[in-house]
Amino acid sequence: MLKKQAGKKPQERKTNYPDTARGAAALVLRMVLDDGAYTNIALNQYLRGSRLSDLDRRLATELVYGTVKALGTLDWYLEQCVTRPLDKVAPEILCILRMSAYQLLYMERIPASAACNEAVKLTRSVSHEGSAKFVNGVLRGLLRKQAAGELSFPEEAEDDAAGYLSLKYYHPRWLVKRWLGPWGREGTERLLAFDNSAAPVCLRVNTLVTTREQLLRDLAAAGAQVHASAWSADGIVCEKLPSLHALMAALPKHFYIQDESSMLVAPLLAAAPGMRVLDLCSAPGGKTTHIAQLMQNKGEIIACDVHEHKLELIAENAKRLDITCIEPLLNDATVERSEWLGSFDRVLVDAPCSGMGVLRRRAEARWRKQRKDLKLFPPLQLAILEQAAKYVKDGGRMVYSTCTIEQSENHYLVEEFLTKHPEWQRVPFVHPRTGEEVAELQLLPQVDEIDGFYICVLERK
Repeated sequence: MLKKQAGKKPQERKTNYPDTARGAAALVLRMVLDDGAYTNIALNQYLRGSRLSDLDRRLATELVYGTVKALGTLDWYLEQCVTRPLDKVAPEILCILRMSAYQLLYMERIPASAACNEAVKLTRSVSHEGSAKFVNGVLRGLLRKQAAGELSFPEEAEDDAAGYLSLKYYHPRWLVKRWLGPWGREGTERLLAFDNSAAPVCLRVNTLVTTREQLLRDLAAAGAQVHASAWSADGIVCEKLPSLHALMAALPKHFYIQDESSMLVAPLLAAAPGMRVLDLCSAPGGKTTHIAQLMQNKGEIIACDVHEHKLELIAENAKRLDITCIEPLLNDATVERSEWLGSFDRVLVDAPCSGMGVLRRRAEARWRKQRKDLKLFPPLQLAILEQAAKYVKDGGRMVYSTCTIEQSENHYLVEEFLTKHPEWQRVPFVHPRTGEEVAELQLLPQVDEIDGFYICVLERK
């Protein structure tokens, strides 16, 4: 669905886009859809340097996330109105068409005339009059077909529920079909709906400088609507936030932005002050800094990543939170380091994964992943886990975690490891909500109403 297309570099094309809500959205969409950028990063980078009003910032944000999320369905609608294949439409024009179709089909508060007129005006800025006429014709045609009732989804075929659900819930057909097997129609619909729901901003309190109770009071005083997480003792869920940048400026050391499910990993590592800890796949440092907090910033944490630029993120986050016990280190987790053998009290493997549990937070991920990609992760995860096991001291502990609901990357991956390494075993722990003892934790969005996540604690027998 998302293809890298030839075109100007982002910095070269930026001057063509007006600093308006729709201009910002169109440019960011080019970065995401054509240049492979992450939606949240590209949007935040643009908004930091923009002079847009708060109202226009909110509109640009809604247009970007909404368009990326509904991409496949928007393309289906546009295919009813464009006589040529969409991949033959110039990338800058296709972005404007997708964004404008999103306004016409899903944003009732925006008058259709305004959406069309602004699209034509924006097209003139980035292209020429011929393109502007083309965009106007497509959008007017879309409106005519909508008014005539000609844009209904095809009737659901008895043997193709996936095709219908794919259009209705904005997910690729192959993924819907994959989920229908284990979860059934009802479970799959709940999962798809969850992915389309708005993800709250979640904060983890930095217990080195404040308490959750005090931070809740500070956030409320700043105009935020917040409540304590029911999943994590360190978590805060934000229903409404003023400017996040303003909060970061006012409380720079007090919190880290982190999903609730992700906050569950560090406590299960049970790292105590003075221990030596290895985090093999640590960027950008959320779980690493959480471990450091639980260790009271006493001890040593080696925080690894295979990409040097990501190590800078770890260092920056540690510095902001006043954490000094973390040492970022460039390292390939699949390659053995003899100097580490049997030398760590605790080892965390927060493995690279398909990310199928967090699609509501990664708008572009559902369209970038392909069925074949899912086969790439288990061999890599097993290789990392086997190396990690070598670094654990006798009597030490290892935690394996992912942010996916794919069992080939979770339960079955751990089963394969334990079969090959019978000297290791699962260690039961307490479920964070129910209080029951579990051998592993698999959070499912459609069941738990939280981002999908997997955690398993391992020790030598």
